[in-house]
Amino acid sequence: MTSATPTNLTDWSTEKLKSYLVDLTKGRDRDSLTAKNKFLKQELMPFFEELSRRNPYPEAQAQMDLVVGTWIPIWSTIPFQDIFPGRSRSQSYQIFHDNGYYANLARYSPGQKLPVLRQLASMLISWDLMIIQSYEVQEDHWYIENVGIEQTIRFNAIPLSAEKAESWFTKVSKKYTASDPSKTSIFKKMNKKRAKRLETTYHAKPKLEHLYIDPDFRLVRSKREEKQRDSYTITVRK
Repeated sequence: MTSATPTNLTDWSTEKLKSYLVDLTKGRDRDSLTAKNKFLKQELMPFFEELSRRNPYPEAQAQMDLVVGTWIPIWSTIPFQDIFPGRSRSQSYQIFHDNGYYANLARYSPGQKLPVLRQLASMLISWDLMIIQSYEVQEDHWYIENVGIEQTIRFNAIPLSAEKAESWFTKVSKKYTASDPSKTSIFKKMNKKRAKRLETTYHAKPKLEHLYIDPDFRLVRSKREEKQRDSYTITVRK
């Protein structure tokens, strides 16, 4: 498939636009952030603008029920997603519950990047990370707040499936719905190096906007901090 941006996108069906975007970004989520932003500016933005004009649910309140469930991020320019090495794209999820909480979960297996260790992948230890956020809509705007971070060590031979991710989030989220956990204690049990990398992200006040959303496809524009450039994420329903 050519990477040149087609013309006359207004003549395309919405399904063709979405399908083309999925194909166009396939395999490119591992690119550097610099390469992704260049790709966004030179090729993806016309698609994003066209889909935004066609958003069937432009009002934030109408999007609330649509987001509930499990989503697979297939391409993103959010910087913190790869703040740690070895993230498995096939084991990364965003899960929304209807109780006002959602989570970004991912499996990290840094050792698999080394050829000598790749053959022993099933014997290696992996690290699963979950960032829990609360969400609500007020005055037709999404309001997001980071409320918790969870981590666990697992054998790489046991994949982080969508079902396991959902079960883990359901179990963990109970303590957040039952109480108001103190943010000051979030990092106490975490490796100091990891905690330092996550702390700035965790204390930010992220913004979120759906440029396009339907039951199976979401195009999200977000920003961690006011001074940060906009980030874009394409997700599809699991």
